[in-house]
Amino acid sequence: MTRGGAHLLFTGGSGLLGRAFRRLKPDALVPTSAEFDVTDYAGMEKWARNRSIGVVVHAAAFTSPPKIDEDPLRALEVNIAGTANVVRLSMTLSARLVYISTDYVFRGDRGRYREEDEMYPVNKYAWSKLGGECAVRLYDNALIIRTSFGPDEFPYPKAFADQWTSRQSVSKAARDILRAVETGVTGVLHVGGPRRTVFEYARSVSPAKEIGPLSVKDVTFAVPADTSLDTTRFLREVGD
Repeated sequence: MTRGGAHLLFTGGSGLLGRAFRRLKPDALVPTSAEFDVTDYAGMEKWARNRSIGVVVHAAAFTSPPKIDEDPLRALEVNIAGTANVVRLSMTLSARLVYISTDYVFRGDRGRYREEDEMYPVNKYAWSKLGGECAVRLYDNALIIRTSFGPDEFPYPKAFADQWTSRQSVSKAARDILRAVETGVTGVLHVGGPRRTVFEYARSVSPAKEIGPLSVKDVTFAVPADTSLDTTRFLREVGD
């Protein structure tokens, strides 16, 4: 529970981050997508009606860039309209909202991005997440977390050697996000590790695995070259 006995509600609990978060916060309310469909505001409001909710961590999203290129309408429904529904519910409940966004909102032409730097996504997935950010910005009692994470064991045979990132293992990201949630900080916060290529990240989490290099030019969807994050504010507000 949060301060005052109210619960923390986590959307997207079946996802990679959700599973890691649940291990750290077993008393969180984590409804299934069937129980709490972010595209159905009336259903969301009904589910929350008799529950005391103090914080909403919104991580539910349609996250596959190539699939979103094929089905942008679904991204519109889930990532933009769905997030607007979560903002509306948080306002109605007077609950603090934490929105999990992405480093992909940046163009990726220079890296080490600060929270206030200009955003310009290069693919539809990131545009949909930025649309969600716009809805969250209408609510003062909210925190936008831009981050990048992956499985604790790298699952693929190859990794981008020419894409720079601040990606962390999901276990580390979940711990950092929970710490940020518990501080009560609002606004925008970048959460991530050191600047390195995805290939270097993959080797760091799976040192015993044979992982080959891959180029962003080898895939059919647009990939930003360098979305590494400046995490100075996180270190100042939350700590190392």
